[in-house]
Amino acid sequence: TLFWMLEVGVPKLTSLSAEVMRIGTMGYGGTRKDAGQTVGKSGDGGIDGIIKEDRLGLDVIYIQAKRWENPVGRPEIQKFAGALQGVRARKGVFITTSGFTSEAKDYVSRIDSKIILIDGRQLAAFMIEHNVGVSPVESYVVKRIDMDYFVDD
Repeated sequence: TLFWMLEVGVPKLTSLSAEVMRIGTMGYGGTRKDAGQTVGKSGDGGIDGIIKEDRLGLDVIYIQAKRWENPVGRPEIQKFAGALQGVRARKGVFITTSGFTSEAKDYVSRIDSKIILIDGRQLAAFMIEHNVGVSPVESYVVKRIDMDYFVDD
């Protein structure tokens, strides 16, 4: 899953990220299909996707997605924090196919805006857990003996 994510474009990665968050990984947007929206393109101001937590869009989470092999550093997180301020947002999710530097993690722990960092391994785990972009090949049922069945009445 993680290797495949390195091959997809950022718009698809953003769409995938919004879908994972909407479907239940984080429960954002409920069951509405229109809760997640991809907006990222050249000149997007640092925002790749939006998730509306309610129908009116009063509470919005902004997404930044990076398809990188190297860890994302503090400067990229600072740019995203600035983009959030530019739209008066206080919540964002920064998703990457790689990881984050310790400086990036430290930075998000000290700012007022709530930015959640999701690395490639976490995203892949969420995809598998919620069947987004994956399909089951086989499943197994493990059974145990039901001792109540053998108890005399």
